[in-house]
Amino acid sequence: MPRMKDDTIAEFLLEPHIGVLASLQGNGLPYTVPVWWLHDKGSFWLTGTFNRVWCKHLIARPGCSLCIEALAPVAGHVGIEATAELYQLPDVDIWPMSRQLAEKYVGQGNPLNAQAVDKFFNNMKTEPRLLFKLTPTNWRAIDMRQYRGKKSDRKFQEDQQR
Repeated sequence: MPRMKDDTIAEFLLEPHIGVLASLQGNGLPYTVPVWWLHDKGSFWLTGTFNRVWCKHLIARPGCSLCIEALAPVAGHVGIEATAELYQLPDVDIWPMSRQLAEKYVGQGNPLNAQAVDKFFNNMKTEPRLLFKLTPTNWRAIDMRQYRGKKSDRKFQEDQQR
């Protein structure tokens, strides 16, 4: 598979793509949910509330995965397997990282969205918020602009055409 180059990964991870978090339910089956995420110094950060199902899962069972895919501006896939670590008030100031998440997704790098970011962030601060740090144990970063499928899949398709 064509691995995404480091500079492309860095660019891809700055974009506000929606991720899909897979946490583990008590019965061992995965539970998936779309999430906002932030990449910072090799870790991924998520914010949620105590009553969200996925937050309860990560508190009980910290093993998880995060899948991020996009078609534009770079067609790519980043997938991680990770261990989640819980951060909460008053032990840790969760607000600076939470603010960065709001700026990434609500602000989207546009100063004209500053008022919307402030409004969204102020609402976040009224909720019983948590912050999770996902430390990757395994990474995949695929440049989908060059991906042609696995060799075995290509061979199967060729054999079917004969």
